[in-house]
Amino acid sequence: MPRRFHWKSAARAGGPQPAGATPAGPDAVPADGAATGPEAAGAGSSAGAGSRAAAKDSGGKGGGFLGWLKEIATIVVIALVLSFLIKTFLFRAFFIPSGSMENTLQIDDRIFVNQLVPEPFALERGDVVVFRDTEGWLPEAAADSDTSWLSEALVFVGLAPDESQQHLVKRVIGLEGDRIVCCDADGRITVNGEPLDEPYLFPGAAPSDTPFDVTVPEGEIWVMGDHRNASADSRANQDKDGGFIDVDAIEGKASVIAWPLGNASVLDSYPEVFENIPAPAEGASGN
Repeated sequence: MPRRFHWKSAARAGGPQPAGATPAGPDAVPADGAATGPEAAGAGSSAGAGSRAAAKDSGGKGGGFLGWLKEIATIVVIALVLSFLIKTFLFRAFFIPSGSMENTLQIDDRIFVNQLVPEPFALERGDVVVFRDTEGWLPEAAADSDTSWLSEALVFVGLAPDESQQHLVKRVIGLEGDRIVCCDADGRITVNGEPLDEPYLFPGAAPSDTPFDVTVPEGEIWVMGDHRNASADSRANQDKDGGFIDVDAIEGKASVIAWPLGNASVLDSYPEVFENIPAPAEGASGN
C-alpha cells in the first residue's frame, strides 16, 4: 500500500527558518516598534497611569491653591460671624476718653464689657459699669464724618468701640433701696449706715467733697467715679432725675482691660468693701 507523506513547515516544526524570514509568535516585535501581546498591554497601562498621575499632579496644584483660598475665606467668615454674635450677646468693646475712673482705668484704655450683667447675672455694688447717657450728663457729641468703612466694619462685628454713641463708665455704689450718705465723722461714705473703706480711690482723693443724702429708687442705681475730684457722676447730676441711672440703660459690667497690653488686667469689683452692708430698710425708695 502506498504511503502518504505529510510535510511540516519549518515554523510548525520548530526547525530552521529561511534566512531573512521574520519570526512569528509572541516574542516578535513589529518593525514599527509598537509592542504587542501582554507586554504591549502592560506598557499601555503604565503609560496611561503615568498620564493620569501627571494630570492629577497638574490639577492638584491649582486645586490645592483654590482649596487653600476657600479654607481661608471660610475661617474669616466664621470668625466675623462669631465676633458679631459675641458683640451682640456676650462682650462689647469700649474705650476710656477721660480720667474719671483713674487709676482703675486710664485714658485710652480699651475695655471689654460683659453684657450678661445686669441680666441674666445680677448687678452688684462695686461693679464697674458702662451705661448709655440717657439723662444728658455729657455734652452733645459732634458728628464724625471721616469714619472709614473699615472702622465701621470693625465696630459692626465688635472688634472696635462704637464712638458714635454717648456712654459713661462708673462704679456702682448703691442699688435700689440703698441709702447713701456723705459723709460720716471720718469723711467716709456710708451705705445703709455702713461706712466704706475704698481702696480703689485715686491717691489723695477724698471720698466726696460734695455732701449728699439719697435713697436709690426702684430699678435705678447710684454711681461714682474712682477719681472723685475729676468725676461728674451721680453727685454732680442730682438735678437730672436725682443723679440716678436706670438699670435698663446699663450696657454691661466692665470685666477686662484689653489694651494697651501694659494695662491688661481683670477689673475688680472689691466685694470685700461692700460685704458688711446691711439690707435696705423695708420699703425704702426715692429721695
